[in-house]
Amino acid sequence: MGLGFVPQAAAVTPPVAFTADALPTWQANGVVWALAETAGKVFVGGTFSAVRPPAGGAGGEQPAVNFVALDAATGAPTACTLSFTVGGGTATVRALTLSPDKQTLYAGGYFGAVNGTQVSSLAAIDVATCTVKTSFRPAFAATVRALAVTGDTVYAGGDFLSVAGQQRERFAAVDADTGALRPFTADADEPGRAVEVTPDGSKVILGGDFFTVNGTDTHALAVVDAASGALAKAYPGFIETNSVVKDIATDATGFYTGNEGTGGGVFDGRIALDLAGLGQRWRDTCLGATQAVLPYQDVLYSASHAHDCSSVGEFPDGQRHHLLAQPTTGTGKLGWAPDTNDGIGEGIGPRVMTVGSKDGVEYLWVGGEFTAVNGAEQQSLTRFASTGDTGAPTVPLAGAVSFRPGEVQVRWRTSLDPDDSALTYRIYRNGAATPVATVTADSLFFRRPQASWTDTTVAAGQSYSYRVTATDAAGNASAPSQTASVTVPTSVDAYPNQVRTDGAQQYWRYDEPATPFAPDSSVGGNQSGVHLNAPALRQSPGAVTGAGTAIGFDGVDTQVYGEQRQNVGSAYSVETWFRTDTTRGGKLVGFGSNQARTSSQYDKHVYMTNDGRLVFGVYTGATRTITTSAAYNDNTWHHVVATQGPGGMALYVDGVQKGTLNVTTHENYSGYWHAGGDNLNGWPDRPTSDYWAGQLDETAVYPTVLSAAQVHNHHALASVPADTVVEVTAAEDTYANAGAPGTNYGTSSSLAVRGSSFYASYLRFDLPPAPAGTVLKSAVLGVKTSTMGGAGTVDTISVVPVTGAWTEAGTTYATRPALGGPALGTFAGIPDGSAVHTTGLDAPTVAAALGTGYGLALTGTGTDALWLWSSQAQAAEGTPRLTLTFGAP
Repeated sequence: MGLGFVPQAAAVTPPVAFTADALPTWQANGVVWALAETAGKVFVGGTFSAVRPPAGGAGGEQPAVNFVALDAATGAPTACTLSFTVGGGTATVRALTLSPDKQTLYAGGYFGAVNGTQVSSLAAIDVATCTVKTSFRPAFAATVRALAVTGDTVYAGGDFLSVAGQQRERFAAVDADTGALRPFTADADEPGRAVEVTPDGSKVILGGDFFTVNGTDTHALAVVDAASGALAKAYPGFIETNSVVKDIATDATGFYTGNEGTGGGVFDGRIALDLAGLGQRWRDTCLGATQAVLPYQDVLYSASHAHDCSSVGEFPDGQRHHLLAQPTTGTGKLGWAPDTNDGIGEGIGPRVMTVGSKDGVEYLWVGGEFTAVNGAEQQSLTRFASTGDTGAPTVPLAGAVSFRPGEVQVRWRTSLDPDDSALTYRIYRNGAATPVATVTADSLFFRRPQASWTDTTVAAGQSYSYRVTATDAAGNASAPSQTASVTVPTSVDAYPNQVRTDGAQQYWRYDEPATPFAPDSSVGGNQSGVHLNAPALRQSPGAVTGAGTAIGFDGVDTQVYGEQRQNVGSAYSVETWFRTDTTRGGKLVGFGSNQARTSSQYDKHVYMTNDGRLVFGVYTGATRTITTSAAYNDNTWHHVVATQGPGGMALYVDGVQKGTLNVTTHENYSGYWHAGGDNLNGWPDRPTSDYWAGQLDETAVYPTVLSAAQVHNHHALASVPADTVVEVTAAEDTYANAGAPGTNYGTSSSLAVRGSSFYASYLRFDLPPAPAGTVLKSAVLGVKTSTMGGAGTVDTISVVPVTGAWTEAGTTYATRPALGGPALGTFAGIPDGSAVHTTGLDAPTVAAALGTGYGLALTGTGTDALWLWSSQAQAAEGTPRLTLTFGAP
């Protein structure tokens, strides 16, 4: 039934009305089939014999024979106790509903007595006294599964064939006060499972397993006249013949069905229909047996075990999701996804929902056969409130890259919050307490796009570190991401810059240090990947000179799959580098309809045969392929590009075209790019393994056809010398203090600088020689302020060379070394707050000291002290540090 308007829930992303944080709730030892609510009390019916407190809750198990009444706000039992029993078989309560005035609770199911009072599968309970109304005496001959009530009539659906000795097949109506049989006749040939009255009271909506109502074809759904039961709207062929309607709910403008199917080609999702005209508004074809639907504040909440929503452009077949929400005006899922497990019995999970309120708070109650909620033990009952969101988003997975001077791309896998899709991300640089940028982004459990921010205030040759946090609407913040560090190049990084310039829309470089995030380095940057079964990371050397690392696949089950569903147009290019000595073949890269599971549709792929040849193939109703004559399993790096467009197909290896085919079409479906493996069933020269054993690097996808010249250029750029960055931490560091002229601070976790009274800090770095054929292009000193109050300084701090002899263990103010000049670099004031700060040093001067131990001093002339972490401090995080960039002369 529909629910009236209440104030919007606080601290969740609109229009979601409830948090995803499960509240402590008493639980049943069986299956909950029915819920109803009034005056802060929730009535629970099902097949169970006892209830018990939530884990860690006070109290012990209490008898509860198929019924319990709980407080909506506390989740604990009330004084209302009713036992539903039967002389033979298993008693059960399958339906609960309240009269419009909320004074009478009607219970349907299979039972013969309530607290010893004889009834026949349908009873009326006085809510105020919690007693059976003996004046209400209908006689149902079999199980009642669904109920709806108006001011004077109770409508029932179920398994029965007669009521009070008169023929009424699966649906009937009785007087709400006496239980006397009404003339309403809507006979169905199979069980009724749902019944609902339209808001104006003129019609009754029926759902179930049936194929006819009153002899007319209408499968699973029908609308009949509320007085006579005459068919008002039939739905022949509307719902698949192997599917049924399990639940119906209404609101002011429409009604909604929850559907379950058995076998292939079923309909398991939800349908919205308009009350005006009784026609379909929308249909959600997710697979996963919908058991209950509940419209509330323009959102349709559903209970199911949805496992495949690919037909509506959402998640592919895989993990089950038991609680979902979507607008009543459309099918797109909203950011609300608490979860249960399948549980006991039929392994369905949740089966029923209702909303109860108390003291101004709304509570969404869920019942079923689950045994866990949000991963914690909880059986058959749970609830969610309209206020009090306490769950923080997951920690973002962040990385940082720089392809050219003056620019750093900070990117992260968006976080997951089961009741907030809109999250706020704060980016912190160099450990500062104040964010340098704030970004908002939406994410759902099945759609977690990569988010990014470009820092354009960075200097060439300098190193920067970034951390990212996620915050929801209630202010719950995640922990910071792991630190993502990057050194800004002094010249354009040729290969990745060209891939981006040529329009890659997905670019996996495989430089990430940890699973499961494969960031997208394209300009758009939102088609990130996910590692499956832990491929080997940071394999060295990579395919491109100076451009990071590669990824390794085991040829058994490891791969990277795309995070977001997409479609491939009529023109595209796929590019990757590979190295292997496998003799079992496998798929290097391709497009498929699933993510973590084997795809049922798969083409636009490059795979290797057992003997090392490469195959590029598409599916047009038949497999169409280009195959190289040469083998490439020689354990050296090779470059492959496959293109298709109006000019047909082409395959390039190491910058040279190896074959073409006049095929301009491919299989049209939504899916995901895969690297390292996926289905190859039915393809020519199918290798022993669908999964590829070897290394991949620099995998890119373009929405255009790369020209032969572009392919050749990419291959050539891979061997262009790139800058080499070397980071050197201080081998020794200490400071001198005029106030303690004989004291050595070599083991101190701090360094200090001040002109008066005097402090100076001394650093020694063991500088490497320049790599062959390169020169030093930049040298950057990085230091980190400590966490003490006032650690920063308003004074200018100079970095000067040390000319005298000194050691960390032997330096005091009295023995401090002589200093040279001029200054190699300066810090023009450093703000308070623990953070990393950098300054460029005079590169020619540092270059002259390469291959030696080189001493630097930090000095000042003012009176405001600077306090830094030394290399002995755990919080120093590798500082003090010199970042050296070497490149071609």
